[in-house]
Formats: sequence, structure tokens, C-alpha cells
Amino acid sequence: MITAGQVRAARALLGLDQRQLAELSGLSLPTIQRMEASDGVIRGNVDSLMKLVNALTAAGVELIGDGIASGRGVRLAIRASEP
Repeated sequence: MITAGQVRAARALLGLDQRQLAELSGLSLPTIQRMEASDGVIRGNVDSLMKLVNALTAAGVELIGDGIASGRGVRLAIRASEP
């Protein structure tokens, strides 16, 4: 599960606009806009959600779920070349 806030935060960390995220994920701009306008957890087509999550992960963002640390969020992933 991913929230609209996590998508917006991930985009901000990566310096992407909605159009760029749409291109990276293979989704349409209106789909990204609709997902970010959602209230809380994004609901929708599982395939679209997986494309979004996979694109964010590939771009270097780690999604943090409930129950880990202090709750939902995002952070830049640690790359293998980093200490």
C-alpha cells in the first residue's frame, strides 16, 4: 500500500514533476494526478500501483510502511556504493 503523501514526498526527494513520474512509470499524467489527489491510501488497478512503486524504487526511493520506525514515509535508498 502506498499513500498519496508518499508519492508526493518521493517525487520531491527525486526532483521529479508529475509528467516525469508518469513517463518513468509508464502511466498517464492524469493517472498520476488522480493518485496524488487521493485521500490517504491510493486505491486502484494493481498493475498501475505496481508500475508506480517499481518506478519509484528503481529511481532510488524506499517506501516505508506502517509499523516501521515512526510510521509511513519515504527515504532515499542506500546504494551499494554508499557506506
